[in-house]
Amino acid sequence: MKTEIRNGAKKTEKEIEKLLKKMTLEEKIAMIHGAALFRSGGVPRLDIPGLSTSDGPMGVRAEFMDDRWIPAGNNDDAVSYLPSNSALASTWNPYRAYEMGKVLGAEARGRGKDVILAPGINIKRSPLCGRNFEYMSEDPKLTESIAVPFIKGIQENDVAACVKHFAANVQETDRLMVDEEIDDRTLYELYFPAFKAAVQKAGAYSVMGAYNKVNGYHCCENKALLDWVLRGEWGFDGAVISDWGGVHKTKEAAECSVDLEMSVFPDFDQYKLAAPLKAAIENGEIAEEAVDAKVRNLLRLMFRLKMIGKQKGERKTGAYNTPDHRQMILRTAEESMILLKNEKQLLPLDRKKIKKLVVIGQNAAKIHSDGGGSAEIKALYEICPLMGLKCSLGGGAQVAYYKGYHVPEKRKTFDHNWQADSLNSLDDLKGTDIGQLTRNDDTISEDHRRDAEERLAQAERDKAEIHEKNKALFAQAVEAAKDADAVIFVGGLNHDIDSEGFDRADMKLPYEQDALIEELLKVRKDLIVTLIGGSPVEMPWKDKAQAILWSYYAGMETGTAFAGIVFGDINPSGRLAETFPKVYEDCVTAKNGQFGKWGSIRLEEGLYCGYRYFDREHIAPAFCFGHGLSYTQFSYSGLTIRAEKTKEVKLTFTIRNTGKRIGAEVAQVYVAPIAPKADRPDKELKTYAKVELAPGKSRKVSLTLHEESFAYFDPDLHAFTADAGDYEILVGASAEDIRLRGVVTLP
Repeated sequence: MKTEIRNGAKKTEKEIEKLLKKMTLEEKIAMIHGAALFRSGGVPRLDIPGLSTSDGPMGVRAEFMDDRWIPAGNNDDAVSYLPSNSALASTWNPYRAYEMGKVLGAEARGRGKDVILAPGINIKRSPLCGRNFEYMSEDPKLTESIAVPFIKGIQENDVAACVKHFAANVQETDRLMVDEEIDDRTLYELYFPAFKAAVQKAGAYSVMGAYNKVNGYHCCENKALLDWVLRGEWGFDGAVISDWGGVHKTKEAAECSVDLEMSVFPDFDQYKLAAPLKAAIENGEIAEEAVDAKVRNLLRLMFRLKMIGKQKGERKTGAYNTPDHRQMILRTAEESMILLKNEKQLLPLDRKKIKKLVVIGQNAAKIHSDGGGSAEIKALYEICPLMGLKCSLGGGAQVAYYKGYHVPEKRKTFDHNWQADSLNSLDDLKGTDIGQLTRNDDTISEDHRRDAEERLAQAERDKAEIHEKNKALFAQAVEAAKDADAVIFVGGLNHDIDSEGFDRADMKLPYEQDALIEELLKVRKDLIVTLIGGSPVEMPWKDKAQAILWSYYAGMETGTAFAGIVFGDINPSGRLAETFPKVYEDCVTAKNGQFGKWGSIRLEEGLYCGYRYFDREHIAPAFCFGHGLSYTQFSYSGLTIRAEKTKEVKLTFTIRNTGKRIGAEVAQVYVAPIAPKADRPDKELKTYAKVELAPGKSRKVSLTLHEESFAYFDPDLHAFTADAGDYEILVGASAEDIRLRGVVTLP
């Protein structure tokens, strides 16, 4: 088999060289830059098509005009709305990730796409990052475990996953120009591992370069990232695609391993890797071989996708909006929701006892598929929590809904949005520049700064409006809560706050929701608080609330999954993939001030973000990494640890369902070095298992820790090393709830 693969690769490389020799310089350059906002140029003479791309991680985005940020106005581009990457990671279930990858890949292919710009796997450094809902976790091991099967699922459909954003895209503020100073150890241990796994374990066909700079160089022009690490150390031979507008300099981009330049502007022939590159080659400033290398990578991608070559007729066709897709999305949504608190077993509710249910909060009736930046999609449908509750209860109970709090109408408050508002008629665009962005590279950072200032000013103007309108809404909601069999508050964030392009101002619930929750808890101690959002929020009322249910943006079946958990049809099994701090001031980025700044930031905390920081500083979070409750209980016993000569460590232990309901437990394994030679985090997640058990049943769990599970990156050796010595093995239900302990000695 290996020989066949090797011979097949050799044949492909020979075909690539044949095609390359037939191309003119103009044809080669046409392939390496955008010819439309979401399509690259092709070579029709040689039957080489352009690459058709699409956002994004939560579904295939609506069609856009070729040269304007205006939806094409089609009625055939609505698709399945998938759970966000944050929701997906909260399942702690690699198989669900694989299923969601299959859905996304099939729908992208069904829409005629070659490259789907997903998944987003950047590490969550700060809870204020506006794009965190698109990312998976604060932990590289958990991110890897979800990203790898997701990518494999996508690419089974003859569609390339474009893994983004390489590397260390940790904030949206000044995102096109911010320079991040990061030491090698932090890069290799925290920000690189998921990308390395995407390349080496998942076989990702393409990688997207990030907007930001790392150590002085833009990521899409960064030889250290793209040439030395991605291609040199990891052996990546796929295509590197720039983020849209991520290339700034022709020579630098030409002479590093970015293969396809995409941007937000309609002046396609003036892209840095277009006419300026051709002129530089003709002037002898840049060698044509630089272009050849890029074309080879793009052609290799096309062969893998069966776009060209003898397998062209065998390419999968895909499909979108199928019943199977909706069922897989529902199962993922059900596993993604996290029961944070459940005193007195307030949940689940008994349908038979509910004659009047009061539902309060705008997020109960709101849909989220149509916002968030490039993650937005045109969903075939989206079931909101209120609809889910009504569908589940049917006509046997009254469901009364109250907005509870005021959300100002969304306004376009800045001039340089990359997507213009849709018009009623595309004919209105003729002879106009509506939707066409104009280049102004020299002032781009200042433009973004002005946009951010205007956004903050608008938020201040909105406060008075919110406060005035909330008086009546609060009074109405509190009065209604007094007379009901059960009261559910559905609040949280939305994509006016969780979005690409800007960061959150703070970690507080918007629209005065905290005040409303406090008032509701005064009249209903049994208030069920449910929140939807893309990042942690402060919960100053946490100790008063008996039940708290958290959901990330969970896709088109959100309401169905929500109702299933509330009424006990589904036993919650989601776990936090990130730490929920009590207050933002407890976070390392609040302490060091190195987040959301313009110009440059220094990741001076190194490895110590997320639970690693909370452990080291002995700060108690509101809810820890890995936390999540069930409607049943589990016990752990019988840990055995055996070190192999191969430096593998075999673990076995038993989990028993000691409750009365079928449920799933996530057993998490952390490694804690004892007396380490180098500075090491107190403990780090290294593997886990999700186990479903019927009441009274038990299962022996077997897991393996590899040498890399004990290793750290030594900058002096420029290699990972696992020191001899003792390591504590911690097995538990969360980062704080450790049930079993043992020690292993590495020789």
